[in-house]
Amino acid sequence: MELKKDISAVSIDMLLIVHSEKRRAAQGTLSDQQANPSSLLQRRGGFQGVGNGVRRWQKLEGNDFHENLVEKQHPQQPQVITSYNSQGTQLTVEVHPRDAMPQLLKKFSLAKRLQGDKNGNTRPRQPGGKDAHAYPWDRSSLKSMSLDLQQFEKLDIYASQVTAKSGLDELVSDLLQEAHTDLERVRAIWIWICHHIEYDIAAAQEKDRQAFKPTDILRTQKTNCDGYAGLFERMCRLAGVQCMTVPGYSKGFGYQTGQSFSGEFDHAWNAVYLEGRWHLVDSTWGSGLVDTITSKFTFLYNEFYFLTHPALFIEDHFPDNKNWQLLKPPQSLKQFENNMYHKSEFYNKGMLSAHPETSMIRTVNGKATVTIESCAPTLFMFMLNGKQKHGLLSLRKNGMKLEVYPPTMGTHKLQIFAKGNSDIYSSVLEYTLKCNYVDMGVQLPAELHQPVGPSWFSEQMGIMKPSHPDPIIHTSDGRCSISFSVEEGINVLASLHGDDGPITEETQRRYIFQLHREKQTELKVQLPHAGKFALKIFVKKRQEPGNYIFVFNYLLCCANTKVNWPMFPESFGNWGQDNELLEPLSGVLPANRNVPFKLKLHGIAKVLVKGQDTWPLTLNHEGYWEGSCSTAGCQEVYVMVLENANHNFYSYILKYKVNAQ
Repeated sequence: MELKKDISAVSIDMLLIVHSEKRRAAQGTLSDQQANPSSLLQRRGGFQGVGNGVRRWQKLEGNDFHENLVEKQHPQQPQVITSYNSQGTQLTVEVHPRDAMPQLLKKFSLAKRLQGDKNGNTRPRQPGGKDAHAYPWDRSSLKSMSLDLQQFEKLDIYASQVTAKSGLDELVSDLLQEAHTDLERVRAIWIWICHHIEYDIAAAQEKDRQAFKPTDILRTQKTNCDGYAGLFERMCRLAGVQCMTVPGYSKGFGYQTGQSFSGEFDHAWNAVYLEGRWHLVDSTWGSGLVDTITSKFTFLYNEFYFLTHPALFIEDHFPDNKNWQLLKPPQSLKQFENNMYHKSEFYNKGMLSAHPETSMIRTVNGKATVTIESCAPTLFMFMLNGKQKHGLLSLRKNGMKLEVYPPTMGTHKLQIFAKGNSDIYSSVLEYTLKCNYVDMGVQLPAELHQPVGPSWFSEQMGIMKPSHPDPIIHTSDGRCSISFSVEEGINVLASLHGDDGPITEETQRRYIFQLHREKQTELKVQLPHAGKFALKIFVKKRQEPGNYIFVFNYLLCCANTKVNWPMFPESFGNWGQDNELLEPLSGVLPANRNVPFKLKLHGIAKVLVKGQDTWPLTLNHEGYWEGSCSTAGCQEVYVMVLENANHNFYSYILKYKVNAQ
């Protein structure tokens, strides 16, 4: 059959209309075989997995755009054949009876915004040099274009509240009521999809995933990544903005650190053309997340995946066509597999960089060290094999340092979390540790929590100018004294924890004696034996109800096996914050001895020491109460005070035990 040159006459017996659109970048021109429709029909397996879904969507896009129009066609329907070659070129052929109006021409007329932008471009251009961003990331911005997110506040609220009443055309029309630029149009579509379309986990796990029609997505408000990308592309084109769907590999749900990628593509996202350049978006990941344990989807908006800087987008998105990386130079698949994966929350919470820059770390002498640099002070925590143990995490003004000591040889999973401005710690990094040596001399206390050592956070909580700025304190005789300034109105509480040491709440505090002098607090610590101990520091605002808040801890280390210090005396509620005990500091007194007492008390009328008998203490010219007490014939000794000279009621403030004879 021969085509006449003047097809405008529409007078031939049968008319072929051929429309091809490059869905993937290819070099050179089509070969004769590729230009042959019958040959193309035999080569539709170019995409697999997500690619199949993208291809099916594109077919739906050609056949289902104006469903009412299709239903009202003349009973004598044209034959429509759509195919793709291995490079992704779409070829649509219509065979019509004489004098019939080609449906593709009708669709191009009615849906010109779908096929082209408002400037009349009928085919989105492929990305080129001016679209490329430098790699690696220059830390300038998380976005690929200059944005002030505050300018979207009203638009975001409006778009998130728009409801899908009937079809896609009406929905897009409603969204564009408050959008006046291409950027605002894209933003409105992005916000609507992220807040209304739920990830369909069951559909995503089907072996042969079916394409989602827009009508089905609007009805169920569920889809998989193919559907997200296809819906975003369709809505953008209806809004007059050029948009493409990009299939590829991703480090998403189910990704294991260091894994390789091959075979079917597992994800799809979009490229959108704004202000003369292509930009990347992923509305699937912008809408929420899937719980790895329950496999349930939760709406949780993620701004990171809107116009993401390509040098950051490449960390978890590898497109089928390297041109859609929008990078100079582009990354290879091997680089994508080996490069460190910083999760979106890493950047959302203000992180800038992490070291090491590889996802697999080999320990050196049983230790692995990780450092993170952040834009601002940030709280961190870590988990090794799911437990907050076997590591020392210290906060820095702009980041943190973590030293990890795996307890066994082999492979270990290290997760790092950051808090940022929210009340929730989010996972930001994951490492795989390879340990071939365990230092048995590094046995950290199980109760050693994070962080260790004073930092900007302890200052924020009212503890300043510490005498020991380092997190680890070594003592040769099992004793140490730690002091710091305390903000007005702040109470401090400390407790000592060792794996073989004190176990009750009472004894945890009896090896520490707190002294307060004006705005200075001193902690006298005596260790019960050699080993490693966690000294935990808590604070509480004096006038506020509630519990004490953990701030930080020190790691106390003593190698002297002769150390065997007793507990300090037990103190009661009437022991004031500003009281000072000079002697005796040991909570256990020798039997049948005269023991000297010296302490400073404020607002006290009389002080007595009670054993078998009662001995009064006298106030010297320096403001200290002094005296002595015999321990003969008693098992316990108490210090009692009379606050008001006109009263006869004494209160217990200290309690000592006496050694058995």
